[in-house]
Amino acid sequence: MLSHRAIWDGIDAMARRHGHSVSALAKLAGLDATAFNFSKRVSKDGRERWPSTESIAKILEATGESFDTFLNGSGAFLQMPDKSSLRTVPLLGVAQAGSGGFFDSAGFPAGQGWDEIALPSPGEQGIYALEVQGDSMEPLYREGDRIVVSPTEQVRRGDRVVVKTSDGEVMAKVLARQSAKQIELQSLNPAYEPRLLDLSDIEWIARIIWASQ
Repeated sequence: MLSHRAIWDGIDAMARRHGHSVSALAKLAGLDATAFNFSKRVSKDGRERWPSTESIAKILEATGESFDTFLNGSGAFLQMPDKSSLRTVPLLGVAQAGSGGFFDSAGFPAGQGWDEIALPSPGEQGIYALEVQGDSMEPLYREGDRIVVSPTEQVRRGDRVVVKTSDGEVMAKVLARQSAKQIELQSLNPAYEPRLLDLSDIEWIARIIWASQ
């Protein structure tokens, strides 16, 4: 099934595969640098905006990828699995995640109190799901959405991540910048200011690899 979120995630994934930001990918394809910005994905009245087939064709040509690679390799096309291909992963609310005892030092699930959610089998061990609370990542992630997190995936600038601080705060953000000593985290909701945190205050960072409404 094709979805608005999955198509945009596919473009983000393509940019990462080729070492570009989405702005650089757009320019490489001869498009306006802002063509794939987050602000272009949802209109001010909340309606979803889809990239045009022409823009997708241009980035495929610029990168040399096939349409099949874009759909299948990026996860933009998700087939509905039968029950035999489903697996369960641990599920926890973001507010609960700030409490002690739910994670080990590397950000993997630990302890008791986890629920479960069934997902198409991703073939990766150690992943888990968090239920979004709050509106800092709207319109992409809304309260009640479930985000699947991988503590083993390498995180890069522009990735959507979950961060846990040493004082127990857990937040879903976009990794805007990372230096040897600090990281800058941004919300998609413009009502929230960017967060600048010392790496010494970060317990772990995990990349968001999937989301379900």
